[in-house]
Amino acid sequence: MKIIENTTDFYISEKTAVAIGKFDGFHRGHQKLLGQLEEQKKRGLKSVVFTFVPSPAAFFSREAVKDLSTIAEKRRIFENAGVDYLIEYPFYQEIADMEPEAYIKKVLVDRIHAKCVVAGDDVSYGKRGAGDCTLLQAKAAEYGYDVIIIDKVLYEGREVSSTYVREEVRNGNMELVTKLLGTPYHIGGEIVHGRKLGRTIGMPTVNLLPPKEKLLPPNGVYYSYVYLHSKDGTMPYDGKKLPSITNIGTKPTVDNRFVMGVETYIYDFDSNVYGDDMEVYLLKFKRPEMRFDSVDALKAQMESDIKTGKEYHGSLLVTGTE
Repeated sequence: MKIIENTTDFYISEKTAVAIGKFDGFHRGHQKLLGQLEEQKKRGLKSVVFTFVPSPAAFFSREAVKDLSTIAEKRRIFENAGVDYLIEYPFYQEIADMEPEAYIKKVLVDRIHAKCVVAGDDVSYGKRGAGDCTLLQAKAAEYGYDVIIIDKVLYEGREVSSTYVREEVRNGNMELVTKLLGTPYHIGGEIVHGRKLGRTIGMPTVNLLPPKEKLLPPNGVYYSYVYLHSKDGTMPYDGKKLPSITNIGTKPTVDNRFVMGVETYIYDFDSNVYGDDMEVYLLKFKRPEMRFDSVDALKAQMESDIKTGKEYHGSLLVTGTE
């Protein structure tokens, strides 16, 4: 996959099918868009994903906007999906002021060589977001492209959207989030050294510092599973799904620095994985993060959490859901 970033000066000579969207969270609606791109590749078109960086919402917001999917995560998703080009189009005031038809002509047609445009029925682009699917369709014959508009994907009568997913992540409702995304919500990064308290009490954990732009669910303990990726890709745990239990928060019993972290206990696992990469998939909220009066009290709670966690994962194996 070729990534075009930090520039508006590019040209794709091949005929393309382009999907337009924010792709934050990569929910089931986004997956439907990419499914249409895959169909267009069978016609001989190159597949293109077009998204703005930063997103218009982040550009116009006075506060930092947390992402469901970081740029790195989106790149990995599109790479795995076989997308030919990912355009991370820089968004700034001049672009925000571009008239909708100018966006169609100057970007989609002249630079991307679009012969097919795939978008949701709520797509918006151009000045004040005035461009919509109706304008895309109205200009299709003039500029020589087809238009495929994707209907909303619904879950129990509500549109599956990044807004919906974001609400439920903030609520800690990870089981519903899994249904909206089609896969559990995950947090990734490099494994770093922690306080090593878990090792001293016989329960070694692995830690990562989440990207600052990543939206996190409420602080607490979650049933989870992880994938570990060693730097050289040769370790026996590479690519294996490992059941675990995860704490998201600041570990108030043992640390007064209030640094947000993701700490995971992988059942029956004790390899040295510092410096490796880890993806933590959150399945279900168990309990809020707590401050304990002593390390012994913390140890007792961790033992209880691990016991119930193993029971939870065991039940998934019995029902065939893991």
